[in-house]
Amino acid sequence: MKKTLLLVDGSSYLYRAYHAMPDLRNARGEPTSALYGVISMLRRLMHDYKDAAQYGACVFDAPGGSFREAIYPRYKANRPSMPDDLRAQIAPIHEAAAALGWTVISTPGVEADDIIGTLARQATEEGFYTIISTGDKDLAQLVNDQVELINTMSGERQDREGVIRKFGVPPDRIIDYLMLTGDTVDNIPGVDKVGPKTAAKWLNEFGDIGTLVARADEIKGVAGANLRAAIPNFPMTRELLTIKLDCTLPPEHEVPGLAFRAPDQETLLRLYETYGFRTWLREATGDPERIPLQDGRVEPVAQERPQALQYETILDRDHFARWMAKIQAASLVALDTETTSLDPMAARLVGLSLAIEPGHAAYIPVGHRAPGTPEQLDRAWVLDQLRPWVENPDAPKLLHHAKYDAHVLANDGLTLRGVRHDTMLQAYVLQSHRRVNLQDLCIQWLGLTGTTYEDLCGKGARQIGFEEVDLERAAHYAAEDADFTLRLHQVLLPKVQAEAGLRRIYELEVRTSDVLTRVERNGVAIDAQVLARQSHELGQQMIDLEAQAHALAGQPFNLNSPKQLGEILFERMQLPVLRKTAGGAPSTDEEVLTRLAADYPLPRLLLDYRGIAKLKSTYTDKLPRMINARTGRVHTRYAQAAVVTGRLASSDPNLQNIPVRTAEGRRVRTAFVSSLGSIVSADYSQIELRVMAHVSGDANLRRAFAEGQDIHRATAAEVFGLALDQVDAEHRRAAKAINFGLIYGMGEFGLASNLGITRAAAKSYIDRYFMRYPGVADYMDRIRRQAREQGYVETVFGRRLYFPELAGAKGPRAAAAERAAINAPMQGTAADLIKMAMVSVQDWLSAEGLRSLMVMQVHDELVFDAVPDEVERLRERVPQLMAGVAELAVPLVAEVGVGRNWGEAH
Repeated sequence: MKKTLLLVDGSSYLYRAYHAMPDLRNARGEPTSALYGVISMLRRLMHDYKDAAQYGACVFDAPGGSFREAIYPRYKANRPSMPDDLRAQIAPIHEAAAALGWTVISTPGVEADDIIGTLARQATEEGFYTIISTGDKDLAQLVNDQVELINTMSGERQDREGVIRKFGVPPDRIIDYLMLTGDTVDNIPGVDKVGPKTAAKWLNEFGDIGTLVARADEIKGVAGANLRAAIPNFPMTRELLTIKLDCTLPPEHEVPGLAFRAPDQETLLRLYETYGFRTWLREATGDPERIPLQDGRVEPVAQERPQALQYETILDRDHFARWMAKIQAASLVALDTETTSLDPMAARLVGLSLAIEPGHAAYIPVGHRAPGTPEQLDRAWVLDQLRPWVENPDAPKLLHHAKYDAHVLANDGLTLRGVRHDTMLQAYVLQSHRRVNLQDLCIQWLGLTGTTYEDLCGKGARQIGFEEVDLERAAHYAAEDADFTLRLHQVLLPKVQAEAGLRRIYELEVRTSDVLTRVERNGVAIDAQVLARQSHELGQQMIDLEAQAHALAGQPFNLNSPKQLGEILFERMQLPVLRKTAGGAPSTDEEVLTRLAADYPLPRLLLDYRGIAKLKSTYTDKLPRMINARTGRVHTRYAQAAVVTGRLASSDPNLQNIPVRTAEGRRVRTAFVSSLGSIVSADYSQIELRVMAHVSGDANLRRAFAEGQDIHRATAAEVFGLALDQVDAEHRRAAKAINFGLIYGMGEFGLASNLGITRAAAKSYIDRYFMRYPGVADYMDRIRRQAREQGYVETVFGRRLYFPELAGAKGPRAAAAERAAINAPMQGTAADLIKMAMVSVQDWLSAEGLRSLMVMQVHDELVFDAVPDEVERLRERVPQLMAGVAELAVPLVAEVGVGRNWGEAH
């Protein structure tokens, strides 16, 4: 077997771990975030490569500068000094890495990258294969047939082809590429205004930077001038960017001396005790109940708790009865289902797992059919026995993504009640910007890596169903899921409950999950014949538009072929090339066509064609195929923990993306019909603008809403200095663009494009707006500072919306993050309000025993399938409930419509 060397860019990861992890501390208040994160990554690497890599080193930057500061004194000058909390963790990180069996290397005068480069060269000469674990793009220059990069945090791998896919150039051109783009992190100058796309384009066109310099006069305009101005810096930047391959290392740090050592258990035990890493401490001692005390010592807890994992497989009625007694006596039970499908409406139960305390779980198989599977309990009997507990609202249950499990049980006729907690929602409330699947959360919060679904079932075309997995392995996996859910809950819940705002949002999310289960199961009726007619008409429009396009082009061509379209637009018709693809071809994407459409008829026609084609393929053709054969309705899926702001996302079908600005898009809504009598739609009016009035405290904005004015007309009057009765349609249109544009952080360039005016005029509009609404300007400045200082903003009700990308960001990336941060409190508060409304309205429907059904939630709108004699009650009561879920500084207003279909009601 070929020898493999695993090199870890420790300096890259300790910063990433420090910023990615929550603020973790041990019992004495000492910071542990970076230490925990780095140990987790090193353990994961050793697990993933335990059979592949026999040698390894963890490389760190040494204190003090390197030779690069002598070359360029401003090298890394923009980097803030290391935070004290991080500096305090450096020594224990080095100690932990060494104790895990890694060789730890830190050499004064050179950087970690140079040591890694030198070792990679040595390894290649010694016949080793080298894997470098890093998040640093500079190291891509080292990739070759014997060296590849992995990013342990993202899972991304980069061999030669991977480097080309990521950067657009091969590894031997990475230095040239970085010379052009510069490196803002290390304060290495590049070519002004030249980004990754331009750098890759130039290098692909000219071959290398030497040729580019020789032919620099061929680059025209500002880009050419900037290139020529940067050329004198190139020798210096090449030296700064080139990783040394010839560092002098002591013999013990050369490749043959880097064999992995056996872990130093005594040191690991001391570190885990000192820093409060309970799970690893239990693992290191072999005692699952040994936990750190306040002073750092450890002692066993009460003996009645299990001393080792107790995962049981229930195959007979007596065993089942004993577990029924346990779950009925437990204060909280973790429940999980194993199924045949990810589609919640189609999934059938294969088994259930239960956990009553950490390390103590059981699996009840009911649908396994692998060869040699022992006899299982009868499915119907198990469900009948479980029904009283499953449906008991006073029996507290804990799940991870309870909505899915509720559907699975409902498919077998059981109604899940008593869900007190959901670890997916706990994690989402704490960190809405991070992944919330159970496996990632257990790695992040518990340091545990369990068996994965792919470990059992495989991947791709060879993947088998869970029901085909060997029962012993399946039972361990299932019990582990319930056990890990319970352990995760014990870590996350105290963090959620520690702050009133987070606790309030979490309770709202748990209640929303129950309502969404109802809405998804209700589904909505679709008139397939209406959609068939629309599909036919849209097809005819596409044929007509294609004929018009051919006439404008002077020849036939494939409207769906970017290559042929580029030839027509930019070679035959000589339209200006606004942007090129990574491969160097003129771009024909939507943004380019939209800009060209302002001056040329063919791009406008092509946009119309694409819009109609997408509407046809995504909705009018597809929706009839999505009608559930059992229910006769379409059942969308709402992702509750997928959007940073708290908004719901829907899929299969995506109800959020049905166009409302085109007549064809609005017609699609007419196919959503009532099966009970009428469709009732209740929609919050201008909710995000009302939230802006509340959070900004602007007196003029608040007064306009309090007086019930048309807010866009009122804004037009303020901005243009007119009386309300002097505001015409054009004034109102401009004011509407300003109102909504500023909510989304739009600047003068965006407003100018939106209104078709000059940037100077757009700036004048914005200046006048802020002059009349100074509270809005103050709010935007305040929220920018808050987002940068604390890394998150909050909704009115306490939901936290994180923006980790703001840390250290500059230029367009920072501006985009700031725009998102400005909008987030409005969008997030609107998300909170519609969820509150869903809960309030469903409570009313249930309390009143109404037969009408809530069938959809789309943006700020709730849609109902209503029986005739309840329409008026819904028309009157639903907007009252929606307006009454919270008291803001301006009134909440919901508007109601009624019709035979959604299009008529909206």
